[in-house]
Amino acid sequence: MNSVAPISSLADTLQSRLKQSVQYLNNSNQVVEDLELGINTIKRRSEGLLKFAEVYRNLNKITTPNLKNVYVRDLFETMYSLMHPTLNQKGIEMEIVLKDPELIIEVDASLIEQVLINLIVNAIEAVKEVPHPRIILTAYVSDTTMPAIKVSDNGTGISEEVMNNIFIPFFSTKKNGSGIGLSLCKQIMMLHKGKINVQSVPEQGTVFTLQF
Repeated sequence: MNSVAPISSLADTLQSRLKQSVQYLNNSNQVVEDLELGINTIKRRSEGLLKFAEVYRNLNKITTPNLKNVYVRDLFETMYSLMHPTLNQKGIEMEIVLKDPELIIEVDASLIEQVLINLIVNAIEAVKEVPHPRIILTAYVSDTTMPAIKVSDNGTGISEEVMNNIFIPFFSTKKNGSGIGLSLCKQIMMLHKGKINVQSVPEQGTVFTLQF
């Protein structure tokens, strides 16, 4: 990261100098456009490498969660406040189902919030082209008396082939995806001695379940 950061900064400087000098250059052979394209490419790729290094570091730096008793209702309220502007802008309904407002889980709140953010962002992507897009957050106590949280959507679903690979680091079906999000979710749940499972039906929707 230390090696790549100056490249991005230098590209910014070159862009600025080029704009200042363009009036003095002979652009008969589209030299300026070629320079702009080259500099933009260097800047874009160096920024991409910085992002890649950052998400890779995040995947490996988590070691011990800071466990505290947390009300699930507070987690859901945080998610709603954080994601509502995006959901509202995209016309996506988010429903919260919490039968027991006093439900408590022992977790590192900041890490579990990151898991929920990742899952909701994925759900937003999944429902973006379906009519009446909807995401549902549900919390309950399972048959094994363990608390669980579900993130459900009525989106395009996931094929069986893709579903077998989604938790593998750097696997992604998105054009600009890093393949880190779900790997990070799985690692965080393992640190909590919990599990993350997925069920999906193509063209019907997907459910991610966090078991604590």
